[in-house]
Amino acid sequence: QVQLVESGGGLVQPGGSLRLTCAASGFPFSNYAMSWYRQAPGKERELVAYITPISNTRYLDDVKGRFTISRDNAKNTIYLEMSSLKLEDTAVYYCRTSGPKLYWGQGTQVIVSS
Repeated sequence: QVQLVESGGGLVQPGGSLRLTCAASGFPFSNYAMSWYRQAPGKERELVAYITPISNTRYLDDVKGRFTISRDNAKNTIYLEMSSLKLEDTAVYYCRTSGPKLYWGQGTQVIVSS
């Protein structure tokens, strides 16, 4: 049974930093690309960052230089380091698997506010 559990969200001031974690289980994690998505209130869910099994990455233009996705295949975990956070980064952040069937975590809320 595939499980994805995100953590690390919270309230942060503009310019601050957070690290999100997604712990995965129930599938051969090291074989799969993984992604972070986000959904802001009233907006569609969007891809934020993507990482291949060998840690090639790509990012939404708006977060390039501010966010870093990484993975630890020994721990079946991906991370999203977020810095220089902006008000518009406020959203629920989800991790997602790749592959023929897509699985989502439950999400973790990030609120950027002064």
